[in-house]
Amino acid sequence: MAKGKADAKKGDAKKGDKGDKEPKGAQQINVRHILCEKHGKKEEALGKIRNDGMKFDEVARTYSEDKARAGGALGWKVRGSLDPAFEAVAYALPNSTTASPVVGEAKTSFGYHIIMVEGRK
Repeated sequence: MAKGKADAKKGDAKKGDKGDKEPKGAQQINVRHILCEKHGKKEEALGKIRNDGMKFDEVARTYSEDKARAGGALGWKVRGSLDPAFEAVAYALPNSTTASPVVGEAKTSFGYHIIMVEGRK
């Protein structure tokens, strides 16, 4: 019986919130983002992170059109409280640091986002 239960967790992310495939089944994430209205500006910011090795928070202060004063920090967010497209990307990302970020991208009604996750619980 226990084996079948473990298989359901691994093989079917639709079984409910507690068995999803996201790292550690987090219900909250500590997330940062860079928001750009224009795709070109988002690509430029992404290049600064990936090619120039700039810290995520520094790029956020320069390029983000939202919460730039805080280095893109949105703080701890509970599952279900974010735009669905943003949340799908954010919850799939592993933890990383602003100095060595692992980023994801999402497009929402707000614009183009570059997303990183600093923690989960």
